[in-house]
Amino acid sequence: MKIDPEDKPASFARRWGLPLGIAAGVAAASVAAVTVFSGQGAAQPARAGSGGRATSAAASPSAGRVSPPAGAGTGSTRPSSPSASATSGTFTVTGTATTPIAPGTATKILASCLGSDASGYHAVIAVRTPAATTDWDGAVIAVDSAGQYVQCEAKGEKGSSQDHPPTFVNNRLWGTGHLVEYFDSVGEPAGSGRYLSLGAGHYTSGIAKITVSYGEDAAEYPAVMAGGAFFYSAAFSTGTPAPKYFSATATPYVHAYDAAGKEVYDQKKDPQFAAGSQ
Repeated sequence: MKIDPEDKPASFARRWGLPLGIAAGVAAASVAAVTVFSGQGAAQPARAGSGGRATSAAASPSAGRVSPPAGAGTGSTRPSSPSASATSGTFTVTGTATTPIAPGTATKILASCLGSDASGYHAVIAVRTPAATTDWDGAVIAVDSAGQYVQCEAKGEKGSSQDHPPTFVNNRLWGTGHLVEYFDSVGEPAGSGRYLSLGAGHYTSGIAKITVSYGEDAAEYPAVMAGGAFFYSAAFSTGTPAPKYFSATATPYVHAYDAAGKEVYDQKKDPQFAAGSQ
C-alpha cells in the first residue's frame, strides 16, 4: 500500500490506522452472473441534506442506484458537465470521472496482476482514473466463484496488487454494522502540483449508493458500483510543490445510503477509524 513516495515504509498498525490506507468491500450477491466491465460515477459533488438525502441531481436516489442488475452493463463515467472543482483548504478536486477499460484489456491486466490465478476471476469494475501517475492509470476489481475479490491497479495493460496474496483484501476490515468492507486505498503524485487518489471495496445488499468525501470538504462524489463492489478515484490540484503529507490532508471517507436515500454509514463516524483505535 502506498501513501506518499516520500514516506518511509510504515508499520502495519500505521498503515491500517488511516482511512487512506484502505477502501471498502461487500457480500457477493449473484456475482457469478455479472459481466459488467465499468460502473457509473460522476465528477459532480453531492452534499447530504436532511435525513442524508442528497441535494443534487447527480446523487438523487434514482440516479444514485448505480449498481446494475446481474448481467447488465453500465456506461461511461464521464460527467454530464465540466469536471469538479470543489476546493478545501490546500487542495482542489479537479476530476472524479472514470472511463471504461475494454474487456480484453481488463483480462490482460488481471493476468499480469494475478498470474495463474487470473482464470478464476472475472472483472466487475474496470476503469481508467481521471489522472495518471507513474504507476497507475486505472484499476480492475474482480471476483471469483467463491465471492473473493481482488483489486488490481493498472498501468496500460499491466496490473499490480498492493496485497500478497491479492485476496488479502477480503474480510479484513468491516465498517460499523458490517455494511461496508474496505479494500485498498492508495495515492500518488500525478505530475507537478497534481495528485491521484483511488480505492475500492464492497457493500452489503441493503446499500443502494456509495459516495466519497475528501478531507474536511463536505462534498460527496458518487463511487462506481457494480457486481457488489465499488471503486472511487479523484484527481487533485495541490499547488506546487504538493504538500509532503498531502495524502492525509485529502483522506477519503466512504458514505453509504439505502434505497430511500438515508445515510446508513459514515466512515468519519466509525469508531474503528478514531485516533488510537488501530
